[in-house]
Amino acid sequence: MLSQDEYKVELDVFEGPLDLLLYLIKKNEVDIYNIPIERITTQYMEYLNMMRMLDLNIAGEFIVMAATLMMIKSRMLLPEEERPEEEEEEDDPRWDLVRQLVEYKKFKDAAMQLQRLEGEQEDIFGLGLEKVHVETDEPGLVMQDVSLFDLLNAFNEVLKRAGPEQIGEIYAERFTVADKIDAILESVAGQKMVAFSTLFGDMAPRHEIVCTFLALLELIRLRQVAVEQKDRFGDIMILQIEHDTVAVEAAVPV
Repeated sequence: MLSQDEYKVELDVFEGPLDLLLYLIKKNEVDIYNIPIERITTQYMEYLNMMRMLDLNIAGEFIVMAATLMMIKSRMLLPEEERPEEEEEEDDPRWDLVRQLVEYKKFKDAAMQLQRLEGEQEDIFGLGLEKVHVETDEPGLVMQDVSLFDLLNAFNEVLKRAGPEQIGEIYAERFTVADKIDAILESVAGQKMVAFSTLFGDMAPRHEIVCTFLALLELIRLRQVAVEQKDRFGDIMILQIEHDTVAVEAAVPV
């Protein structure tokens, strides 16, 4: 864990517990109508513990969903004759959660479709309209088909490869998020695009890995770098962002 007086990353939670469940269902390639509740609950708690370890802002909905998953898991372990009476009509304790996920996915897919249509419309210019450039420093997350959970998954894979730190080595070399921010910016500036995995050395200690990941989240939030993932669950690439101009639509008299 990081010390209390160290640089702290403030990252708004922009995805909720249903997003995490849908991510895990897709990652495990399981049927949304037949969720392996024990496996999904274990993985959900793993992601929740990672967010706690990183001291990210965790909305109360994540905790409520964790309790819901644990309750469903415990009910599924009971023989049918011992389950609560309210479950007589619906024998499967997962059904309420499945309904929520299906409805949420419908709205999410519709929102993504509208977003795609909006993006296509932005590339259409009527008579007397052209693209001009204006300066902007507006912060925002630049994530192309990469979710917070994709980043956490990649972070967890790196963390698993880290060896246990010896007690005498924990304070031998201290790393800070601010130092890692400078290191990532220098790396991206030199190569324009770097793979997520290259940010971490083969023998990097856990404390350094955590600092590096928090630095990346802060750079994304500050719109200093962008991340993209061409293939689902594939390598995550980090790109440099040019801040001088962005394209917008403006009316120009003819």
